Amino acid sequence: MPTIWKFWECMRLIERSTATSPKEPHLALGSGSSVLHWFTQTAVDLSDLRNKIDKVDEQIIRLLNDRADLVHEVGVIKKAAGQPIYVPEREEQVLRGLATKAVEMKSRLPEKSIRAIYREIMSAALALEKDITIAYFGPHATNTHQAARSRFGASVNYIPEVAIAEVFDAVARGNADYGVVPIENSTEGPVNPTLDVFMGSDLRICAQIMMKIENHLVAKCDRAGIHKLYSHPQVFGQCRTWLKQHFPNADLIEVASTPRAAEQASQQPYSGALVGRMAAEEFGLPFLDENIQDNPNNVTRFLVIGKNMAQPTGADRTSLMFCIRDEPGALFKAIEPFNRMKISMSKIESRPSKRKAWEYFFFVDADGHADEQPLKDAINELEKHCSFLKILGSYPAPCVP
Repeated sequence: MPTIWKFWECMRLIERSTATSPKEPHLALGSGSSVLHWFTQTAVDLSDLRNKIDKVDEQIIRLLNDRADLVHEVGVIKKAAGQPIYVPEREEQVLRGLATKAVEMKSRLPEKSIRAIYREIMSAALALEKDITIAYFGPHATNTHQAARSRFGASVNYIPEVAIAEVFDAVARGNADYGVVPIENSTEGPVNPTLDVFMGSDLRICAQIMMKIENHLVAKCDRAGIHKLYSHPQVFGQCRTWLKQHFPNADLIEVASTPRAAEQASQQPYSGALVGRMAAEEFGLPFLDENIQDNPNNVTRFLVIGKNMAQPTGADRTSLMFCIRDEPGALFKAIEPFNRMKISMSKIESRPSKRKAWEYFFFVDADGHADEQPLKDAINELEKHCSFLKILGSYPAPCVP
């Protein structure tokens, strides 16, 4: 019998025992004794289970200390060899292996939980090896900040930057070890400033983060009192239909970030904001309506940028940037090898080169690692048709949320 049913049964026993006639005291005593026995036995069972949990926790702490000692030894070897501390391909291999083992063990914990637990364990390990600093497109409590935390955990240092170009600059100058920037949203498309900065940067993509974006209506007043809504333009775009249905007459005020929107809603009367959970909690705003984005599968892709490219994992993606020669059929000839070699191209975007009028750079994502076949051969053939080609990075393929 479920515990809650036992609880209500006990309540009925107590009622019957207290309502029993004085002529039948043995019934009242019997019922009361049954209730007392059940509660006593339950307390004993809980105490026993909690003692077992405490013993398991002691074992976990002991094993975590053993793991930390091994991580320290790895860090000493890496520093002596001049190797990077953060190795995204190794991290992804570990996480995939743990997820597989969890399935084999028939674990109660889903892959999402396994990854979240080990994300913090790995974050603590990174902090033991080196004082890691992550630059991200800020300010504090943006979706990019949340994405960075989901990748690097709570044990490293974070610095917000006011522009995407400044994230690149912080990493290039050595003020940060890695940077996190948005690259595209499944609803609103590419983040063009990120594409533009890659044109003049020598940094590499070493990992990516796929994060489900959930937008919420928050305010200090009730829904009926909201006359103005603050948010980032992209968030308004992700919630167009919902806004037309629920706030067709509200003033939509665009601001530079969702934390700024939350701040305004916390200070201005008759105001609400469309923001993520982290921004809402930062300014103590109550949730009036959750997950209001039009597309329930609204996902933003973020890139981790650094000075080194990840090594192959067997399940990788490569990002390229190229400019084709100005001749008939040039683009078809350039990408034809990918079709012939059966290499999937998951994305192709174009941006003005800004070097001369009507010249464009193409950005492509393709399956595989740039140092492995068949992608290596396809890139070599692509280069024959290009006036410019840059490998932006190869990195572990995404774990879709």
